[in-house]
Amino acid sequence: MSEKGEVDLTGAKQNTGVWLVKVPKYLSQQWAKATGRGEVGKLKICKNQGKAEVSFTLNEELATITDIGDKSSTVKAPRDHPFTMQSVGGQTLAVFTESSSGQSEEKSDSSSPDKIALEGVVVQRAECRPAVNENYMKLKKLQIEESSKPARLSQQLDKAVTTNYKPVANHTYNVEYEKKKKEEGKRARADKQQVLDMLFSAFEKHQYYNIKDLVDITKQPVIYLKEILRGIGIYNVKGTHKNTWELKPEYRHYQGEDKSD
Repeated sequence: MSEKGEVDLTGAKQNTGVWLVKVPKYLSQQWAKATGRGEVGKLKICKNQGKAEVSFTLNEELATITDIGDKSSTVKAPRDHPFTMQSVGGQTLAVFTESSSGQSEEKSDSSSPDKIALEGVVVQRAECRPAVNENYMKLKKLQIEESSKPARLSQQLDKAVTTNYKPVANHTYNVEYEKKKKEEGKRARADKQQVLDMLFSAFEKHQYYNIKDLVDITKQPVIYLKEILRGIGIYNVKGTHKNTWELKPEYRHYQGEDKSD
């Protein structure tokens, strides 16, 4: 609703009273199908011992429902719908309608608001309930069965689906991992003296190394590297430098820092 639009209050001046009626969902759906067909039913209002009795009878042509559950099955909706009358309860309720301004495309302004009109004030509330009969129970059964169906169903495929996701024999990251693993496993063993030179050179810089760092430095297989390290080094299994290698005392040359870290 536009803030600049004016509201037609003719309905308020005429003191028009309207009813606010709650109807079942299937009934409103059947009414929507009757667009342009004329009447959708008949409303009957009478008095019984001073009390108003209201009922609605659905048009017979609209009583057949075919859009619930299986398309091949049909069900008859109940035609008789008695009203349960309710008080407004001290509330002030009104009914408004919104329509186009009615101007032609050449003269209309894109910023012009739609026409808002007050149709009337709610003077009576009611609930339209279907008469409980065999047709109504069958309709409710179909509605419950349809609502309880799972949104996703398992289905056996006769042939492979090629339009959506297609499984692959192996993923890219798995291929890269296997390739890297094979390359590391195929590292050629260098001459033992050459490996010793690389190890002594490394231990001149630092006293402690873990096996991973030594593998990166020497580029040698782990098993072969450990064989050489057992001859010149000590593996620390506890203490501050746990799980690291250091040289045996006779191979250490730390220029007076033998006992330092």
